[in-house]
Amino acid sequence: MTKWTPKRIYGLAAFIIGVAFLLLFVLGLNLRSSWRWEVFQTYVRGVLNPVSSIPTAIQIATEENSTPIAVMPSATITSTRPAVTETPVIVHTSLPTPTNTPIPERVLLSSPAYDKQDINNCGPATLAMYLRYYGWEGDQFTISDLIKPIPQDRNVNVEELDHYVRNYAGWLQTIYRVGGDIELLKELIAAGVPVMIEESFKFDESYWPNDDKWAGHYFLVTGYDDQLDAFLGQDSYYGADRWVDYDLLENQWQSFNYVYTIIYLPGQEETVKSILGEHWDRDANRQYALEKSRQETIDTPENVYAWFNLGTNLVYFSEYREATLAFDRAREIGWPQRMLRYQFSPFMAYFHALRNEDLLVLVDYALERTPNSEEALLWKGWGKYRSGNNAEAIELFLQALEARPGYEDAIYAINYVNEN
Repeated sequence: MTKWTPKRIYGLAAFIIGVAFLLLFVLGLNLRSSWRWEVFQTYVRGVLNPVSSIPTAIQIATEENSTPIAVMPSATITSTRPAVTETPVIVHTSLPTPTNTPIPERVLLSSPAYDKQDINNCGPATLAMYLRYYGWEGDQFTISDLIKPIPQDRNVNVEELDHYVRNYAGWLQTIYRVGGDIELLKELIAAGVPVMIEESFKFDESYWPNDDKWAGHYFLVTGYDDQLDAFLGQDSYYGADRWVDYDLLENQWQSFNYVYTIIYLPGQEETVKSILGEHWDRDANRQYALEKSRQETIDTPENVYAWFNLGTNLVYFSEYREATLAFDRAREIGWPQRMLRYQFSPFMAYFHALRNEDLLVLVDYALERTPNSEEALLWKGWGKYRSGNNAEAIELFLQALEARPGYEDAIYAINYVNEN
């Protein structure tokens, strides 16, 4: 009987992948839309490298290792806006004068033309629908070709979407904040402003053995009905005009710190400011989110997202040691398998708290699930740099740049290491 050694198993897997790739090539299939090819690759990787639980803390935060070292890639995305080259279509929605008048029990804004997401494209697809609400005529590929030209890039974060609007739809205004709630969404919709949120959802199928099916997802909220206790929204995965219960949406929203993006016409700015109040100020908004997450850890101490959000909000204020303690607790509870595909504040916290071993363990875990994650490759590079392995660091920064062409944080990192 044939003995299945690791070498034989890897050889067989390589053969199967090679045959599958050859078939795709011969059949002339477009890899951009070959979702099943992506699924196949992911499943084989999950068989060869079975998913495990998130590793618990290795080091313990102490006063001795709490002083941060001033080595940190800075955000370099510009916010300049090009000249307006498109003529917007005005949406004729009456805007209320900012008062304390109760909002209606039901508001349904016009639904933009639907865009079914392509492979790993929920962010660009959802943003495309949002911009179409204001008369924009592009589609998801108009956006993704610029901000994620490689289809296998599995994540587009809110900063990248914000960057696109500021630079390629400059006749619109955009902001994003955290710590949102149900009433805020309703107030904005009642004012004629849809809201895009990032939340979690469950896949219908497994992509590897023991897959928890958890993933991040964008959702465009375009209406609500208090009688139904539900929001109406555009879902690039499930379909147009989808109703979601208030409680379910809030529960799924928590896993992304209740982040929300608002895109609006210049004439709506005073209305948006009035609705946001103190949350218009970024620091005040984050302080509110910090206290909200801290209270949630008290109210629901076994809620992994409450602890994760607490850590993320502490990172915003550079409270890195305290952030690692929150992330330690979240790791004990156990966060989803794909969490580090979408959120990277733990990398920053452990790096600055001088807990390099924990940083390297976490980036390796992230790369097991998402090998082409430019953020995980970047932070593994910083971990190697912290360990004194400059050559390895540069190689990882180059891999991050390959995974996301033009990745400015990787360019910064390469220049920094070469100059120091």
